[in-house]
Amino acid sequence: MARGGSYTDGGAFILTVTKNEQAYHLSCQDKFGRAITIPQPKRPTKGQGEADGTQILADSVRDSLGQNASLWFDQTRDLVTNVGLPSFHAWLDGLIRFAGEGDLQRSHAIAILTLLRDRRFDSGPKKRSALLSAVDRTLYQILRSVPGLGDGFESTYRCVDFPSRQGLRSPQLGEQILVLDALGFSAEGQDSAAQLLRQAYELGWQRLLSFDWRGGRFAGCGLGAKTEGLHIDIYGDCGDYLGSGLDGAQISLHGDAQDQVGQILKDGRLVIYGDVGQTFLYGAKGGEVYVLGSAAGRPLINAVGRPRVVINGTCLDYLAESFMAGDPLQGGGFAILNGMTFDDTGWFVELPTPYPGGNLFSLASGGAIYLRDPHGKVDEDQLNGGQFAPLSEEDWRLIEPYLRQNEALFGILLEDLLRVDGIVQPPDKVYRKVEVRSLEVLS
Repeated sequence: MARGGSYTDGGAFILTVTKNEQAYHLSCQDKFGRAITIPQPKRPTKGQGEADGTQILADSVRDSLGQNASLWFDQTRDLVTNVGLPSFHAWLDGLIRFAGEGDLQRSHAIAILTLLRDRRFDSGPKKRSALLSAVDRTLYQILRSVPGLGDGFESTYRCVDFPSRQGLRSPQLGEQILVLDALGFSAEGQDSAAQLLRQAYELGWQRLLSFDWRGGRFAGCGLGAKTEGLHIDIYGDCGDYLGSGLDGAQISLHGDAQDQVGQILKDGRLVIYGDVGQTFLYGAKGGEVYVLGSAAGRPLINAVGRPRVVINGTCLDYLAESFMAGDPLQGGGFAILNGMTFDDTGWFVELPTPYPGGNLFSLASGGAIYLRDPHGKVDEDQLNGGQFAPLSEEDWRLIEPYLRQNEALFGILLEDLLRVDGIVQPPDKVYRKVEVRSLEVLS
């Protein structure tokens, strides 16, 4: 089995099937002979009984009602880690009942479940995939219990799905959040969930929450100009072209994104709580974009103007090829590449190299890349038209607010980004600037 894009693992893998008296066994090695293993669930931590853990979690949710869900997460993360899967399921069942008590409880439950999906942390004796499956099941059940557009119950929430789509209307007094169940809609076209999102915005809805996407394309497209104030949250497997042409709105995708995300983006904020696919931000002209994970090939190709982008992982190659984003210190665009990932226990750790490709900032004529590379692993041979430059105090004043926002969105502490081998270092010892090489040098 071969895979391109990385010289750190050889890009090729050997899969071996063996058989003994009891069963077949599958093993995997890279081409250097190193074993490739998968994380194994931990044994439950001894201490509180399973029933006690369930009750403590339930009490913590009720006690934190009216507070920011992030505070709840910080205080109970260790308990969520240590509790076993049966108790976790039992707690989630109780959370469904809690959410049914009213809008305040529903909002708090949605915020808690969203954090459990978005944040990376030690899942303890539970496989992360099992945890996410349980979280999604619970979240979708809570969202499907929201009153419909024709129901007489008073609520700040209203729900629309495929069977009830013809009843879409403007928000009435007290209605603030439209929940769109994307199950059953066409992947694209007039009967797509993307079209209903656009129609809902045109009818006056400013807060849209859509869930259970299964490959539908063009979410957040066609909204028109100057859409400041619109906020869209999307859960599920959203298809290509998410947020393309965005001009002012904020879109948060609570999971991985596909290809062609944010093409010709003009303004607004796009937040990806996962990885993103090919040709990300092709031809983008502005906006703020934050990616928790990594991008595939050719992000920001042919981008112009002033896009401001933070990618916490890396990308395969051709980052900011033909970038034409002016001088970042004079209002132009830039990308911050942190070259980090999360280990199996949720710790934020460095990748083997912050950039594995051979064409960083290729043939760019404007903008800059701010590369977290404290060990100097990326060299001049990986630049094709760019050059390294010292990180100035002015550069740091420019990018620090975006790293602070990155911290608020993903829980990635700026202090941890500046920490190298256990010691917090000055920014210019951690980040390197890649800027445009002058034409005289290229000639």
